Amino acid sequence: MKLGFDSETDFQEGAILLIDKPYGWTSFNVVSKIKHLIRKSKGYKKIKVGHAGTLDPLATGLLVICIGKATKQVESYLKDDKEYIATFCLGQTTPSYDMETQMNQEFPTEHITEELVYKVVNTFLGEQNQIPPLFSAKSINGKRAYKFARQGVEMELEPVKIKILELEIINFKLPNLTLRIKCSKGTYIRSLARDLGVALNSGAYLADLVRVGSGNFKLVDAQKLEEFEKFLTVNVTN
Repeated sequence: MKLGFDSETDFQEGAILLIDKPYGWTSFNVVSKIKHLIRKSKGYKKIKVGHAGTLDPLATGLLVICIGKATKQVESYLKDDKEYIATFCLGQTTPSYDMETQMNQEFPTEHITEELVYKVVNTFLGEQNQIPPLFSAKSINGKRAYKFARQGVEMELEPVKIKILELEIINFKLPNLTLRIKCSKGTYIRSLARDLGVALNSGAYLADLVRVGSGNFKLVDAQKLEEFEKFLTVNVTN
């Protein structure tokens, strides 16, 4: 299976692209764009394209894209641990636990010291049950959870077992806390924001999220969508 691409790449035979997802795009948007670009440049009527792990629209960073026969590997890549750089805003909460929705509550932060942050952050290491955010694609009786959330329906999803393997404090200056997080698949960093705020006797929401790793794949090796489009335009012909 080919990682990356060149002018000789046969995308139908399989290729893996590492894409740096733009802010505001859904993972589905990226897949659709890549599918369109390949079909247009190669003249394919059909081409299979999938991704190995959703990123929220407001997140950026590594998206592992599987093309052609490589789509058979999606399930195995989905199981890989993920690594993120996340910035949390302390002292406020939002219904979606990120900036998709407006702030709905404010909390004190005067008591939050560097010592307290270090102590609390380390309690999140290891296996734990995490409640996914209602603003998510989780299914409830055949309906996406975010549809209930946007209708103002209050409910709590079933906890999911996750594991946080590594936590490193990158920067702390109120109201912001930036962490490097390595975690198992299925971990919601937005839910970690909520739980972190509660554990600090305050509130928190996710202000910025960058995925920097997925299994053995790293963001530093990823391409911008524009770079991929330019390459196809210049180098690939039917």
